[in-house]
This record gives sequence, structure tokens and C-alpha cells, in this order.
Amino acid sequence: MSQPLSSCAQSDILEATADHIRKLLTGDSSGHDFHHIERVWKTAVGIGKGEGADLFVVELAALLHDIADWKFHGGDEEAGPRAARDWMMGLGVPKETIDQVCDIIATLSFKGAGVATPMKTLEGMCVQDADRLDAIGAVGIGRAFAYGGHKGREMYDPAVPPTPHDSFGSYKKNTGPTINHFYEKLLLLKDRMNTNVGRQLASERHRFMEQFLEQFFAEWKGQR
Repeated sequence: MSQPLSSCAQSDILEATADHIRKLLTGDSSGHDFHHIERVWKTAVGIGKGEGADLFVVELAALLHDIADWKFHGGDEEAGPRAARDWMMGLGVPKETIDQVCDIIATLSFKGAGVATPMKTLEGMCVQDADRLDAIGAVGIGRAFAYGGHKGREMYDPAVPPTPHDSFGSYKKNTGPTINHFYEKLLLLKDRMNTNVGRQLASERHRFMEQFLEQFFAEWKGQR
């Protein structure tokens, strides 16, 4: 077993990792920029403190969870864990920590309505909740349309109904309008939170999305 890192060494690793991710993602226009990482990082730490999680693992996983997102790497599900592992190895992070962080990154993402994505560790639960919280509510709405525009998707088309995806392969191939994404993913996240804090925050953000959709469809139909 590797020797545990000192708190000073952990701080140095986290600072270097934050700088690295900031350089990689600053300026991204798809909703996956460094501001997203910072929000997830902050929220994950808050949840982790309340749950008694290993905060070093939580922070590393939060910082690295989008280092090479499959959505921007040809659907390669291993791109993120691979890039994260290479980075952490270069910093001398203990193997046990590297393995745990990479497992979190590999299993973090939503993969379709019919695909279960349980986290093996408390640390993974904290980071998964934080990432999913950033996908819902006011910020989540903004990110959904930013991503849809980035991918060239229509905002809404009444002739194209939402499609529940029962496999990750089907989910990855989805090209439907952005409004459909609310029904295919975003409105499902409230009931998939792992922690008490995650569930509490998700409930409020979920209600906001429902109110937004009610207003959206009323305006679309010329009723408001």
C-alpha cells in the first residue's frame, strides 16, 4: 500500500490539477467549461463534508470528471479515466486513490433512462450528486440549451417526441431537440440522487424546471 500523502502534498496536487483543468476547459461554449467544474467541485466538497467522505478523493474526482468527456472524444468511454490516470500518475498520486478516482469518472455519467449507474463509494456518490445538481435548475436549463446549440440541435420540435433510452449506445446516438432532453434525462435526476443534501437541493431545482417547461409550452402555443 502506498504511503499516505501529507495535507500539504494533497493541496499542491489539487492546486496543480485545478490549474490544468482550467487551461483545458476555459472558454468552452458547450456548458462543460471550467465554471461547471468549479461549481461541481464546490458542491461536492459541501456534500462530502456533511457525509464524512474522503475529501481528497472527492476533490480530485470533481476536478477531473470532465477532463476528457466521451461526448467530445468520439464516444470513447475510456478517454476520461485514461486522461485522469495519466495526469495523477504524473503527480505521484497513490495508486489506491488513482483507482478510486478513475472508477468514479468511469461510472459518474447518466447513461440513459433505463441504465443504472450506481456509485461504489461514498466519495463517488458525493461527486455524482454534485454533477447532476449542476445539470438541473436554472444553471442546468442554461447548460442544456448551450449544449444543444453547440451540437446544432433544434430547440424544440413538436413532431419529435422524447425517447427513453434503454442503453448507453442508444443514449449516445441521440440527436433530438433540447426540450426532449428534459424528459429523457433532466427531470429524472431528482429521484437518482444518492445523498440527503443532494435530494434536498434537487427537489427545489426540479420544481424550477417544471415551472420553466410550463411557461415554455404556454409561450410556444401563444397562450402567454
